[in-house]
Amino acid sequence: MNWITKTLTSALGQKLIMSITGFFLISFLMVHLTGNLMLFKNDGGAMFNAYAHFMSTAGIIRLAEIILVLGFVLHIYIAWRLTQQNRQARPQDYVYSRPDANSSWFSRNMGIAGGIVLIFLVIHLYNFWFQYKFQADIPFAPGTDYKDMYWLVHTVFIQEWWFSILYIVAMIFLGFHLAHGFESAFHTLGLHHKKYTPLIKMIGLLFAIIVPAGFAAMPISIYIKLLL
Repeated sequence: MNWITKTLTSALGQKLIMSITGFFLISFLMVHLTGNLMLFKNDGGAMFNAYAHFMSTAGIIRLAEIILVLGFVLHIYIAWRLTQQNRQARPQDYVYSRPDANSSWFSRNMGIAGGIVLIFLVIHLYNFWFQYKFQADIPFAPGTDYKDMYWLVHTVFIQEWWFSILYIVAMIFLGFHLAHGFESAFHTLGLHHKKYTPLIKMIGLLFAIIVPAGFAAMPISIYIKLLL
């Protein structure tokens, strides 16, 4: 167990954990977005409801949820530890320091972006996961014996307009968080070379645009339908 302690206390080990958990959470985003895109299928929500029912009842998903929560907690904890260690190493800024000339605001404030995404995530889980699992007043999906997640998603986005705004803003911050974190994770793992680093940057940028845009398209499309 000594190697675990050393890994959690050394800067390099913590950065490696950040990278690995980051890639794990990126894979989750891809799977989650794939399922959510079923909202756009013109079938009255049948496929999306079947997907939501499977995700809430399958045993293997329960295991995946536990691993996912542990991944989130570890990622957030290590990020907090690294931030604290950096502050302790340099409690005062250098007099002639010009960080704005060498890096973007988002790369210098990953904690703020991650914090906003975390706040959104808590509200998001309550609005959808918690209510779907424990609220009794959600109607059944047409022709089934399970709850109508399609109805719940539309109801939440329409009735809680502020959450729709928060959802879109959080996706913007998630995009910047991913754009910086994607490349940093590869760099930490030693996958940094002038030949393929530009490709990694390009893939990271595309991922940071497409994935958050896919999520943000859900509330936007719901409100567009209301206006038409």
